[in-house]
Amino acid sequence: MTGNGTVQIVFFLVALIALGLPLGAFMARVYKQERTFLDPILGPVERFLYRLAGIDAAKEMDWKGNAIALLVFNALGFLVVYGLQRLQHLLPLNPQAFGAVSPDSSFNTAVSFASNTNWQGYGGETTMSYLTQMLGLTVQNFVSAATGMAVLALFVRGLARHSTKLLGNFWIDLTRSTLYILLPLAFVFAVGLVSQGVVQNFAAYKTVTLVEPVVDANGVANLTQTLPMGPAASQIAIKQLGTNGGGFFNTNSAHPYENPTPLSNFFEMLAILLIPAGLCFTFGIMVKDTRQGWAVFAAMAAIMVPLLLLAAWSEQGGNPVLASQGIDQTASPNQPGGNMEGKEVRLGVTNSAIWAVATTAASNGSVNSMHDSFMPIGGAVTLFMMQLGEVVFGGVGSGLYGMLVFVIIAVFVAGLLVGRTPEYLGHKIEAFEIKMASLLILIMPLTVLGLTALALLSEAGRATIFNPGAHGFSEVLYAFTSMGNNNGSAFAGLGANTPFYNSWGGIAMLISRYWLAVPTLALAGSLAGKRFTPQGDGTLPTHTALFVGWLIAIVILVGALNFLPALALGPIVEHLHLTL
Repeated sequence: MTGNGTVQIVFFLVALIALGLPLGAFMARVYKQERTFLDPILGPVERFLYRLAGIDAAKEMDWKGNAIALLVFNALGFLVVYGLQRLQHLLPLNPQAFGAVSPDSSFNTAVSFASNTNWQGYGGETTMSYLTQMLGLTVQNFVSAATGMAVLALFVRGLARHSTKLLGNFWIDLTRSTLYILLPLAFVFAVGLVSQGVVQNFAAYKTVTLVEPVVDANGVANLTQTLPMGPAASQIAIKQLGTNGGGFFNTNSAHPYENPTPLSNFFEMLAILLIPAGLCFTFGIMVKDTRQGWAVFAAMAAIMVPLLLLAAWSEQGGNPVLASQGIDQTASPNQPGGNMEGKEVRLGVTNSAIWAVATTAASNGSVNSMHDSFMPIGGAVTLFMMQLGEVVFGGVGSGLYGMLVFVIIAVFVAGLLVGRTPEYLGHKIEAFEIKMASLLILIMPLTVLGLTALALLSEAGRATIFNPGAHGFSEVLYAFTSMGNNNGSAFAGLGANTPFYNSWGGIAMLISRYWLAVPTLALAGSLAGKRFTPQGDGTLPTHTALFVGWLIAIVILVGALNFLPALALGPIVEHLHLTL
């Protein structure tokens, strides 16, 4: 770990807190439907949208009504994205004349973008028309992110309210999340990206003459190169802010047209965690106890930072096999040092490690380096960040409500250990809450491990594992960990654009989004219906350093018990092969 790398990490974390605090306060005003500085401009638009859709802004719903609204809206989004892909050869804004996407790939992509996963089994610049990218994928980047934020708003109201069945209105929270938070942030960010050189146009692809000819494997000299174009900046902005992660181009944010400069790289990394971090402070304000928000933020940061340092240390240490051959991998004025395989020279090891940990912490899935080329320990960090349940910041909305479920479990277990009645924010934690919380922490590992086993036991699953041994196992485990946690990043050595992985991956993404969101709303409804229980001598404080440490222990313990055996078969044994 170099001094320069340490400075970069510290500066990143300081900037995240400095921007997350005011954003969190603003988002609290949005969800409490208080007046903001954007109301004079966006208020009329909001009211027009309600009239157009026939929504009564004053009407609230119970958890079942909100769950039905969520499922209907996302089902419609899935159908639109699927149809656009299948019909794109007949639709406008297709200057490259791309054909229809195959049924299994269309299914996978439609589920992926509707569920905020943004897993991509295709190459964007060789598969999707501009219309599909904009009307299908970019629109879903907004509304799938807003869906997670709406579920969080409903869940937090369940924690803040008592003796009521009403949680709010999914349609209102969806609209306000999009209109007041995501759209303004994405507009400003997109303009900034264009200023750094990210492309934003409708031009056909450009063929240019190379300065120096390139000879291919057959000895044929290539004199030209095709440069992809398109409305990329608008999609890149919301893919980062909404923890979506789907790249306009195949190599995602390692592509210079998506991420051209160190400044664009820094702001894209910051955007990945900005809203998830800010929502911690939003939570504290909405439950009228800012200490609760700080406690959750502290737990998330205390898990992420050590793992980030471990990944950066692992990558900066280089490859021991190369070291044994006498190759110098030490950082110096003439070279960045460390393991530079799969990394952009213009970005270096530290920026690659920060991005990799942030994107797997935040359910974002975008990459500025190839995780498949990380050292085994670095790869294990990205895997474990997801396997914790995407609760260390996590996706916008979904990460925080996932962590709050762990808070409820931590309170319950602590109550059992000391003989106190489990309570959280004036709610008694009883049998129904623990049943729902148990579902939420068990569904994901069952999905991930079950489908990983299916892939390894079936001929169709093994057919496209191109790397043998432990690393090939890690690639399959990573794929289903990513899809089973709505992340979207990948180890690149697995051929995933096949009917097997497209179909089962789509099922994994459906389960991990909706089989978790619906029990979350049921849990919120149960909490909201409880009478207020005042704090007493037996109430466990949930804002102290002691409770933060206990919460961290619960999250780490659950993740380790679920996935340590699988990690031992993949990155851990691969590390031992390299070092012993």
